[in-house]
Amino acid sequence: MEQYKQEFIEFMVESDVLRFGDFTLKSGRRSPFFMNAGAYVTGRQLKRLGTFYAKAIHENFGDDYDILFGPAYKGIPLSVATAIAYDELYGKQVRYSSNRKEAKDHGDAGILLGSGIGDGDRIVMIEDVTTSGKSIEETYPILKECGDISVVGLMVSLDRMEKGLDGEKKALSQITDKYGFRAMAIVTMEEVVEYLYNRPVCGRVVIDDDIKHALDDYYNIYGA
Repeated sequence: MEQYKQEFIEFMVESDVLRFGDFTLKSGRRSPFFMNAGAYVTGRQLKRLGTFYAKAIHENFGDDYDILFGPAYKGIPLSVATAIAYDELYGKQVRYSSNRKEAKDHGDAGILLGSGIGDGDRIVMIEDVTTSGKSIEETYPILKECGDISVVGLMVSLDRMEKGLDGEKKALSQITDKYGFRAMAIVTMEEVVEYLYNRPVCGRVVIDDDIKHALDDYYNIYGA
């Protein structure tokens, strides 16, 4: 496993973004793990987060794109932090853009925040985690309305590797099937479990035998 992936897994645990226990998800599923990207609240955390996204985008999609698009609202700081990191790591200036929930009718008017989008732009979409693909359904049409653009791919932080809410395939695979672009993650839950099982992080083991058994049971039901 690449070094940046190992560091990212530890970073999620250290930041209390990825937790293990017994949680009821918004979908109603009971899960032995929970991810809350809203726990990234400091400048240092956002700087590191942008670096991990930049490395994953560089590895999976290369540098042949123009814009990082982060759907509102969580995608806004992600796109900004990653654009800064991309310049620092690879010397490439990419623009960031996001959508507003409500169009602005004065000053910098329109539905977009940050860079405008037009014919010929190549876009990488960036999100925290995708469970059902609903946010893509909302934002993809916005991008297509901007002109003759192409979406290079979607990058999320964690691939939960479980069935989407409307089928047997995982959400990222459903997105690829529907829209035709690759949907990737910095790390998968398989990689997380492999790395963290009985490994101490910050002086404690977060995936012990009990949690590992709970994860196995969960994926026997919901795994894709």
